Amino acid sequence: MLMRTDPFRELDRLTQQVFGPNSTRPSAMPMDAYRSGEDFLVHFDLPGIDPETIELDVERNVLSVRAERRGPAPEGAQVVVAERPTGTFTRQLFLGDTLDTDRIDASYEAGVLTLRIPVAEQAKPRRIQISGGDGGRKQISG
Repeated sequence: MLMRTDPFRELDRLTQQVFGPNSTRPSAMPMDAYRSGEDFLVHFDLPGIDPETIELDVERNVLSVRAERRGPAPEGAQVVVAERPTGTFTRQLFLGDTLDTDRIDASYEAGVLTLRIPVAEQAKPRRIQISGGDGGRKQISG
């Protein structure tokens, strides 16, 4: 389904600890992923993100998510406290061949980006009919 490889995740955490949450390096976004029935669902936490800044791309079974959060203070304002991370947030997921990347559905509500990725037809269980030696037909679950 989903191959969990993110070699830069620990580097992102270390960078944020050393340089602070407002460093210029793109930040990763927390996510949950699970299969429910015929769909694979992925939820990304993106609070305070303008939906117009969210970009989703799929190329060769690699799903790339990019979003940007701008600071709330207008230019020239004297910032007293800035603890909320701003800047670019990115994440890449390696999707298995069992998912139908042509039919991904995306929605954004209450700061959560939800992707619904259907399981590909060829990956769903199916029944195969076989004929027996006596000319009768039998069904086997496959």
